[in-house]
Amino acid sequence: MSNEPRIERLRVYPVKSLDGIELDSVGVRSNGTLAHDRTFALFDAEGEVLNAKRDDRLHEISADYDPETGVLAVDAPSAEPARFDPARSPSEAESWFEDLLGEEVTLRRDTETGLVDRPELGLSVVSTGTIRTVASWFDELTVEGTRRRLRTNVEVSGVPAFWEDRLVGEDAPGFEVGGTRFEGAIPCGRCVVPERDPDTGDPLPEFREQFVRNRRETFPEWADEDAFDHLFALTTITRFSGESDGTLRTGASVELVEE
Repeated sequence: MSNEPRIERLRVYPVKSLDGIELDSVGVRSNGTLAHDRTFALFDAEGEVLNAKRDDRLHEISADYDPETGVLAVDAPSAEPARFDPARSPSEAESWFEDLLGEEVTLRRDTETGLVDRPELGLSVVSTGTIRTVASWFDELTVEGTRRRLRTNVEVSGVPAFWEDRLVGEDAPGFEVGGTRFEGAIPCGRCVVPERDPDTGDPLPEFREQFVRNRRETFPEWADEDAFDHLFALTTITRFSGESDGTLRTGASVELVEE
């Protein structure tokens, strides 16, 4: 691992709660989320978002999105594989998901802010060291499996584990990438999704209890614990200053900026 902080990975999730894709470069939207991230989301007949938090069957769906062609390829154990353009043919996509889930589904699209949980906030960030450390807490986890469970946008290498914790709290620094500035907004409180196998949805017994116990034991001295409502939290959600063209690239240097 390089001693210089840099962007190790960029990952977006084109359809909310489905698989992510890695990109070498990606634009930042005006609200601070990444282009292609949560551009699409499924909604039920009552207008409520369908996500893995509510429906663990979504874990069984394999999805791959091509941002160049706009084609989404999907597959599931109980469904035939399919390919469609969800922007141009949403009804085709809806039919596939309806057949799989056995209920009425609406596919919505938002290219301006993305269909994220907190549209007033931006991308999420974590360090490679954090992912490796959390994976080491559980015999059942791998580093890549932990990445998939955490579903974070920007991964920073060349920094210690829990580096992202320093971005929140009183007098916390921001960070810059190629002149694009971000500030920490809130620690990301976790839902049930990190407890589950990303392929099957099967929960890991006592995940939350073991996670919180280890989080407490390894909480870094540079972090402001008062910024955390609880310790079942990991990764930092940011705000974007919007003072540049907002393009991120893997390998780009990351610099902490004191207020």
